[in-house]
Amino acid sequence: MKQFINSIEQRVIMGAPSIIVVLSNLLFCLLLVCAQTSSAELSKGFYGNSCPNVEQLVRSAVELKFKQTFVTAPATLRLFFHDCFVRGCDASILLSEGERNHPDDISLAGDGFDTVIKAKEAIESDPQCTDKVSCADILALATRDVVNLTGGPFYEVELGRRDGKISTIASVQHKLPHPEFNLDQLNSMFSFNGLSQIDMIALSGAHTIGFSHCSRFSKRIYNFSPTTKIDPTLNLQYAFQLRQACPPKVDPRIAINMDPITPQKFDNQYFKNLQQGKGLFTSDQVLAIDEKSKDTVDLFASNEVAFESAFIDAITKLGRVGVKTGNQGEIRFDCTKPKVN
Repeated sequence: MKQFINSIEQRVIMGAPSIIVVLSNLLFCLLLVCAQTSSAELSKGFYGNSCPNVEQLVRSAVELKFKQTFVTAPATLRLFFHDCFVRGCDASILLSEGERNHPDDISLAGDGFDTVIKAKEAIESDPQCTDKVSCADILALATRDVVNLTGGPFYEVELGRRDGKISTIASVQHKLPHPEFNLDQLNSMFSFNGLSQIDMIALSGAHTIGFSHCSRFSKRIYNFSPTTKIDPTLNLQYAFQLRQACPPKVDPRIAINMDPITPQKFDNQYFKNLQQGKGLFTSDQVLAIDEKSKDTVDLFASNEVAFESAFIDAITKLGRVGVKTGNQGEIRFDCTKPKVN
């Protein structure tokens, strides 16, 4: 390389017209070196040799947990989304100190964390897989499995993520969408993570098996504005049903299904609900009101295959956000603690 650079310097001195070509060759060489030393990409067969049974081990653990409580499904799915949007899909949300203590994460159900921990234990008990599979990949696989177990599509999961070593409360600030967001705010946050408006709407469809707490939407049914008690975009009958479930003095932590029709089935009912004014959050209902997103909601409401296809594309792209691969990060033995160096 040094000799090559000296050659360039000599050509510059001589004013050789081929200097542009030479510089282009140098740039190509440097890029090639960088490409060879960069982190590996995610792949669908990443553990084919190192832990060939990884998917079966995770699936068995998830199925057992799912039989114990349905909350496993929405809790795991939400956990994956929160993890990817904060520091990238690196399982930093699973560390016992940091992100999970932020107000935006404090409501994450423990069943999601427990699902990953149980799957990790199953994997570590297989001698062929010990210290080879990241908690981040386990969370991605478990997410696919809970979607499928609730009636949603089965899709191949790209693997090869490594676990992050850092998790802080401060890193969560302004990283997650809020219930009162409008379409522009949603698009801006998702676009920052490389996701399109269609991706955002498809991922919002995960609310078909989601739940929320009364405190997250009570303003819409009791004190929407100085002149209007109930949000006018909310179906009035649905608003009264929500009032019955969440009276003013009830525990604000009570959980309410986000899909009142088929809350335990991963389907396109969420979008049909939006068409009827039954979106629990403002950020849900706006998808069916704003002209820029309404057509996509109508498509997903009328065509479940279109929704499932868009969801697979979107959650695959979500799983690539900020990943650590190659020599980055680590493989944790305990998903709740970074390794001690």
